[in-house]
Amino acid sequence: MNEQSTRTPTPVDAVAEEYLSTLAGLHPIAATMLGLPGHDDRLTDFSPDGHAARAEATRHTLAALDGLAAVDETDRVTIAAMRQLLGLDLEMYEAGETEGSLNVIESPVQGLRDVFDVTPTSTEQHWADVAARLAAMPDAVEGYIASLRAAADRGVVAAARQVAVVADQAAEQAGEASFFPAFVTGQAASAALTGSAGGALRADLERGAGRAQEAYARLERFLREELAPRAGHVDAVGRERYERASRHFVGATLDLDETYAWGVEELARVSAEQEAVAREIAGPGASVADAVAALDADPARRLVGTAALREWMQATADSAIAALDGTHFDIAPQVRRLECMIAPTQTGGIYYTGPSDDFSRPGRMWWSVPADVTEFNTWRERTTVYHEGVPGHHLQIGTAVANRDRLNAWRRLACWTSGYGEGWALYAERLMADLGFLDDPGDRFGMLDGQRMRAARVVFDLGVHLGLPAPEQYGGGTWDADKGWALLVDNVNMSESFLRFEWLRYLGWPGQAPSYKVGQRLWEQIRDDAASAATARGETFDIAAFHARALSMGSLPLDVLKVAMAE
Repeated sequence: MNEQSTRTPTPVDAVAEEYLSTLAGLHPIAATMLGLPGHDDRLTDFSPDGHAARAEATRHTLAALDGLAAVDETDRVTIAAMRQLLGLDLEMYEAGETEGSLNVIESPVQGLRDVFDVTPTSTEQHWADVAARLAAMPDAVEGYIASLRAAADRGVVAAARQVAVVADQAAEQAGEASFFPAFVTGQAASAALTGSAGGALRADLERGAGRAQEAYARLERFLREELAPRAGHVDAVGRERYERASRHFVGATLDLDETYAWGVEELARVSAEQEAVAREIAGPGASVADAVAALDADPARRLVGTAALREWMQATADSAIAALDGTHFDIAPQVRRLECMIAPTQTGGIYYTGPSDDFSRPGRMWWSVPADVTEFNTWRERTTVYHEGVPGHHLQIGTAVANRDRLNAWRRLACWTSGYGEGWALYAERLMADLGFLDDPGDRFGMLDGQRMRAARVVFDLGVHLGLPAPEQYGGGTWDADKGWALLVDNVNMSESFLRFEWLRYLGWPGQAPSYKVGQRLWEQIRDDAASAATARGETFDIAAFHARALSMGSLPLDVLKVAMAE
């Protein structure tokens, strides 16, 4: 790269830092998620005015970049990444997608609650911030409702299926099972609040929890009574909206029809590989179902209860960090700590939240376990820990956050592309198999199970949302939600509650689910191009150096990463 190990900040860095600071002020939920202090007492303004203010800040930043020349390679990458990501943000806003955001997993409905999972709660001042944030919930919900109305007036409304399920989620937060009352009276609050001041603050917190419940009740009524009648019953979003969403999530412009055809081929290839391992596990002629039954019946691979699950997750993550550090990766000291958590929600999702800028809040892997799921099988989940932990998300995100000497704060904390991040995590699962960490047939079978699911959802997502032809096996005609469900049942080994959540997620969040497998594909292409270039120069390809360089750049759009790695 021909640059000093510690860079002198440039005018481009200053623009990026100013944008991050402005964004933090305009989007306090994002600031808390990124670990940026000073905004934990407020909620994001999700009203049309709030969205407009963030869009204007984006336009201002892009204009500021127009007059700047890159000083070095890092600047060139920053400019390319900001132009692509901020430009796509504006496209999404101008199309009404931002105002109309509503789905079962990633929209203001979930964000307004989930932010409390990472809001600091160690001190009395932290809890004062929580009380202020809870008190702001009614206004935040009203602003969000106004945006949903504005988007609906433009014809951008989530499908009826999404509206109905999200209304159920809002009802849960308004009712007896609500997160908020338990949160403000739980162990963390009791430990931090003492004395007379603590008593007064407890009263504020309880009032705030009640206001949050009332706000979610208001949201539920709006969704059922006003938005649901305006929602259509077609889940597919069509090619124009899907193409925009795909570029947003992958960070690359895809040939969607070629990608669908590749997805069909990849699903067949991974299925054949998994079937071969199934015979290794359960004997000649055994099916995948036979192997699943044999693995599920093995008591050595079974965990009972979420406490046992969390302990196993933590031990597996810690073991991987110890084994990989100093051998295949040089892991920064701050990144060697990963916390495995059981989420307070019960949606079925598994996800990662990154460390704060100073690592006072560590990276965390969260498992949101449905109420009816009490047993877990390690053969399914070892590869999941590698995906969320090391060498997956925790290594990728933690490495960027730790790279203070070379990257500005926007690059380290806020530059995120699903195709890069989720593609790397899926690439990391295969890497762990290649490195011998999944030599046990059951664990390898589990990795292939995950790869098969990710390939199936490429077919599902593009097939359903683009209205592509469905094979006769699934009824012919065009793909729809019901045919997609049959595809998932045939290819994904999950409990019905987990699988139903995944099905709803794909229907309501177009373009995101394929970014994992498509991102893995592009990562592998970039790696193979680097290996070919090394061979052409008469050099031995150093895959460890390739990984180190790519991860040191942060979560770039994959089109930008491809150019940067080629240089």
